[in-house]
Amino acid sequence: MTKRHAELTVTAGAAALTIAIGLWMWKRAAGPRRSDDAPGRTARRRDFGGYQVVGRTVTIAAPRSRIYAHWRDPALLNRILGDALAVRQDGTEGFGWTVALPAGEVEIQTRLVEDREDEALAWRSVEDAEIEVEAKVQLRDAPAGRGTEVEAHVAWRPRWGAAGRWAAHLGGTDPETLCSQALKRLKMLLETGEIATSGQRRTL
Repeated sequence: MTKRHAELTVTAGAAALTIAIGLWMWKRAAGPRRSDDAPGRTARRRDFGGYQVVGRTVTIAAPRSRIYAHWRDPALLNRILGDALAVRQDGTEGFGWTVALPAGEVEIQTRLVEDREDEALAWRSVEDAEIEVEAKVQLRDAPAGRGTEVEAHVAWRPRWGAAGRWAAHLGGTDPETLCSQALKRLKMLLETGEIATSGQRRTL
């Protein structure tokens, strides 16, 4: 592959991810909006050119600054990701994500492409990442002083196409499941000071 071809391929991939998320957000905005408490509401799964786009929104009784801090700091973020997903920071903008699959761990290298304090964070996989993915978290004040609306959405291209998507879903490691669980744990942690699980409780 020539250098020019490689550059065009990367550009096209980034554009596809941006268009997919843009279309998903447009469809969300076009429909009726309503505030939701946990477990939140789940957007219908969309498929854009092979990219699966999933999203979820919850209202958390906490200020945007505290929620932003948990998403921005890997040490705090790992507390809500669960056993199937872990993150580490590599340098200033690099973030490595480890997904625990039945067949073994998968490493996904991303970079931080948007960082607006107390408003939004977005990560995008690097060119040679094992899985193409883009994730974004947006924060906005909830109506009537109820805290913060946290909206998270992920666009991803599963390895092995539909078979890979269903394998991830059955194994509980698909982005929709991981995102939903992380938001649920974050809500519990910030509202009650602990994360209740079947075997233990993690305290704030």
